[in-house]
Amino acid sequence: MSEMIDVVLPVDQVEGSRSQVQRWLKAVGDAAKRHEPLVEIETDKVTVEVPSPADGVLAEIVAAEGTDVAPGALLGRLRAGATVSGAASPAVAPKAVASAAPARTSRGAASPAAARLSPAVRRLLAERGLRAEDFAGSGEGGRITVEDVLAAAPTGATSGGPASAEAAGEGVQRIPHTPMRRRIAAHMVESLLHTAPHVTTVFQADLTAVLADRERRKSEFERRGESLTLTAYFVSACVNAIRAVPEANARWTADAVLVHDRIDIGIGTALPGRGLVVPVIRDAGGLDLAGIAAALGTLVQKARDDALAPVDLQGGTFTISNHGVSGSLVAAPIVINQPQSAILGVGKLEKRAVVVSSGGRDQIEIRPCCYVTLTIDHRVLDGHQANHFMQTLVERLEHWN
Repeated sequence: MSEMIDVVLPVDQVEGSRSQVQRWLKAVGDAAKRHEPLVEIETDKVTVEVPSPADGVLAEIVAAEGTDVAPGALLGRLRAGATVSGAASPAVAPKAVASAAPARTSRGAASPAAARLSPAVRRLLAERGLRAEDFAGSGEGGRITVEDVLAAAPTGATSGGPASAEAAGEGVQRIPHTPMRRRIAAHMVESLLHTAPHVTTVFQADLTAVLADRERRKSEFERRGESLTLTAYFVSACVNAIRAVPEANARWTADAVLVHDRIDIGIGTALPGRGLVVPVIRDAGGLDLAGIAAALGTLVQKARDDALAPVDLQGGTFTISNHGVSGSLVAAPIVINQPQSAILGVGKLEKRAVVVSSGGRDQIEIRPCCYVTLTIDHRVLDGHQANHFMQTLVERLEHWN
């Protein structure tokens, strides 16, 4: 008799995340090769695929689609070494059969188009009732991208699917919550209302020196195929400020404040149609501006390609949210990314009239400026520490050399 192998949710892939079974990529009775994706799991950060642990046939689905699962949870069972024709009648939970069946159009192998889809594209197609075979992808080698699906069926447009549990009403567009959006909402409410007292301080930064330095060095970075963004300067300036106020790089526990030696800075990144993720620049304190820019470029490209792994989003000790890229002047309070103790908000860069003292006289000049905000966990930092952090940050930006 063929050996039964448990299919479990790997602990290292989803540590620290809430997870939900999003889609089974194989139906009960389907053959699977070792390392071939079996099931798609969506966390509050990214979507991951759990591969088959061996060659065999999927014999049982334990965790149905839509089920919340914890790291190490049993998802299903595989009959190792079996073939489709020789597979015994599998034991299947009734709920699992009902929810797994819509994920496939047949019990055979996935179509060539479907086999090359990213998890995000598969999810969007399913949400909108579309088929991969109906698309001519614009990606490399004809691969279907998220943008292809969004362009064909804007968010909220559906063709069929289960009726809404709550009618939207005439003239109202209904946009169903995705698991990621639900978990982001729960995380934000928990942080702001139930975990940490938030306090925000607001400063203005003159970026004249930063922009001049960027202009001088931009061609050097372009020759290396890298992009020197303003965010890289803010990351570097945050390193200086954290060294001046180490408590900004800490977390609260019941009996002590734990201050991290290493500075791992997360960068808030919006994923169109999905929500916000925070990929982390590892050991930013050990990197110069060029190293920060390179690490940032790698994370941004992975986010655009929907290729972020759970490890890219774990372990941040401080967060930067550049909400100014979408036109916001100031955002306060920004919700702290627990269990961190502080988050920096960067507003829109624009030309402003400022008073400048020169030769004992005041004069008005037009300078490129932005508002920066620091939201703190008031259990960990006090107002004077927050202001010292911001003074250090602004001074570094305004006297860049």
